[in-house]
Amino acid sequence: MGNCYEKEALWTLRQEIMACMAGYKGCYQRAYRCLDAAAEIMEDQRATLLTDALSQKLAKRAHGILAREIPRRKNMEPGRVQQRFLGAITHKGPICLFDTVLAQCGRIYDLSDSCGLAHEMLLHLLAGAVSSGYDVVACLDPMAPDRLAHLLIPQRDLAFLTSTAALPFPENPYRRIRLDAATDSDLVRRSRPRLRFAKKVSAALVDEAVDSLSQAKSMHDELESIYNPYVNFNLVEQFAQDIWKEITTF
Repeated sequence: MGNCYEKEALWTLRQEIMACMAGYKGCYQRAYRCLDAAAEIMEDQRATLLTDALSQKLAKRAHGILAREIPRRKNMEPGRVQQRFLGAITHKGPICLFDTVLAQCGRIYDLSDSCGLAHEMLLHLLAGAVSSGYDVVACLDPMAPDRLAHLLIPQRDLAFLTSTAALPFPENPYRRIRLDAATDSDLVRRSRPRLRFAKKVSAALVDEAVDSLSQAKSMHDELESIYNPYVNFNLVEQFAQDIWKEITTF
């Protein structure tokens, strides 16, 4: 790839290039620290509300959905599971590619969830769909990759999407389930000040992380504006095509 650059011309700009990157690594480190702290706070909220009774209630609701929407396929092997990320925290803020789901699934269950409870229901839905012979796409939570955020079952034209106040589902869903309404009302009332404070702090931490990512993006854009005029992009494209041909010949 080095042959695609005008090395001599870029060498004269090395100080300017290095100046652009001052603090670049620090922006990402600060973003990671903020997101880690926000994730810990979110997990504390989730643990506060997730009682055994709530887990049983969500499991029962999931089994009802399985009976209604996902009939068992006779003489079929268990389905396959593909793991993907449907969303992320970016320099523009949190995003979720709902359009990607709508291109594959027409019936959407909108799981309205402000405290990370959807994972408990999605686990049962995933297990039931796979055991019934359906392939699924299990989408992980970018803030907690050990938990599910969404589940797609294209063979049933069906998807279960977690929505939040920050990332609401933009269409009218097939059905909407308000998971917060399933929580213990007495527990929520006793914990309300703590939960409100936790949500406020976690949101502020995510905002700070987004700001750090935005700073890093600006630095990267400035760097590109310096070295792009000295890159032979036709040669880059030819280099990529040669690699692709080499890969596809096997």
